[in-house]
Amino acid sequence: MNLQPEKLAYELSSPGRIGVVLPECDVPVTALPKDMLRDNLPLPEMDELTVVRHFTRLSQKNFSIDTHYYPLGSCTMKYNPKINEATAALPGWRNTHPLVGAEFSQGAIELMFRLQKELNLIGGFVAGSLQPAAGAQGELAGVLMIRAAQVARGQSQRTKMIVPDSAHGTNPATCTMAGMSVVQLTSDADGAIDLEALKAACDDTVAGIMITNPSTIGVFERNMKEIADIVHAAGGLVYGDGANMNAIAGIVRPGDLGIDVMHYNLHKTFSTPHGGGGPGVGYVGAAPSLAEFLPGPIAVQENGKYLMRMPKQSIGRLKAFYGNFAVLVRAYTYVRMLGEGGLRKMSENAVLNANYLKARLEKTYPVKYPRRCMHEFVAMGNIAEGVHTLDIAKRLIDYGFHPPTIYFPLIVPEALMIEPTETENLETLDAFADAMLKIAEEAKTNPQLLHDAPHDTPVGRLDEVGAARNPVLCYRS
Repeated sequence: MNLQPEKLAYELSSPGRIGVVLPECDVPVTALPKDMLRDNLPLPEMDELTVVRHFTRLSQKNFSIDTHYYPLGSCTMKYNPKINEATAALPGWRNTHPLVGAEFSQGAIELMFRLQKELNLIGGFVAGSLQPAAGAQGELAGVLMIRAAQVARGQSQRTKMIVPDSAHGTNPATCTMAGMSVVQLTSDADGAIDLEALKAACDDTVAGIMITNPSTIGVFERNMKEIADIVHAAGGLVYGDGANMNAIAGIVRPGDLGIDVMHYNLHKTFSTPHGGGGPGVGYVGAAPSLAEFLPGPIAVQENGKYLMRMPKQSIGRLKAFYGNFAVLVRAYTYVRMLGEGGLRKMSENAVLNANYLKARLEKTYPVKYPRRCMHEFVAMGNIAEGVHTLDIAKRLIDYGFHPPTIYFPLIVPEALMIEPTETENLETLDAFADAMLKIAEEAKTNPQLLHDAPHDTPVGRLDEVGAARNPVLCYRS
């Protein structure tokens, strides 16, 4: 195996080499405006074969769900069935254009209408929107809807959102973006929301609560209905973060537990591609209390036709056109392929896999909240003197595994957040567990091996703190 770093395209350049010869221009030539051109742009000069081999080699270095196991807690990095890609690539979907209007987009809008109905049913909501381009944008939509509803009620003084310390990591940032302030709740010894602390936080300035259930520590909030009742009695609304919907889809409907608005990620629970910056969809479902505030337009059926309509008190658009439509085709394919029973089995297997790994590892890697987990669990990496979670994560790379999420959630010291998903088989889970146990032995007998890891990669241990503080944003020869 060649462990040398891959050369950059600029380093492969050779003066005079040409990748393609263009035909003579058969239209009048017009000079580009000078402000569009750089005086010095030394593009690499390479033949076609060199270019192809360079990018093919780079692609083979990629870590992907199609080649490796991703136990990345909170992210639900599960396999995306290829049937999803086949349906998204059908000519009728692939070649449609959003500017042709509803008259010539009936099939596309019908698919959106059907997907909305499926997602509404799964979540227990009366209406939903496919506008948000990501889970974080779905979060923002939910908080903006709560704020708009409180203002419409004449409760504009309600500018506080309660956020438990076990919530999804983006929640506080979302509140800030929406112009709200955050009231943090500390979890009790069981990792659950302290009901007395919640009651004390609820006053006439609270707009609502953001709650992730199952929480980021991987446990189900057993008092969810009581929590919702407390917030509602105080005049607040309940936002549900559906980042962890992969543990409960087909088993429990969040809308039935008192949640007023909730997003869930199609790239997590509903198996559309994940990573690389997008595209994504953060569907938002709403109870009757917030349905008219949904971002729009949303797909509706009127007189036998499918149209896009804006809800009466909508917070507006979050995305151009119909959103990331190809992602919607993939998600709809997945939901229809599995059906109601399949979705329940998906969640059951995700929970089973997580509890199996937890059982294999918890005697070696302590779990702060040891009760039965849902789709993920959070272990601790302080297993030997001088060894840290970062060392364990880097050593895992040498064993061919992507590290789990580390140092999050913040309420667990030296956190290792592990989520196997339902798509991994027993052999893969055992191989991962065996590697983790082997690393624990190495941590006690040869800790320097972990400090120097990874050993078998083109690039070794990086100075991540230095890179963050002093980023190099362009190539310098």
